[in-house]
Amino acid sequence: MYAALWHVLPGPIWVKIILLLVLVAVVVWALFTWVFPWVDGIVNPIDVTVEE
Repeated sequence: MYAALWHVLPGPIWVKIILLLVLVAVVVWALFTWVFPWVDGIVNPIDVTVEE
């Protein structure tokens, strides 16, 4: 999968590295913006089912 992504990206190696860093930054930003808040609404860490 990573090799296919590497071959799809255009340009020389330094351009591919910059594009991959930008893609990783966008994915992390999307996770923190939409995915993690959505999951936090579903899974409430305060509601613990394990008793001491």
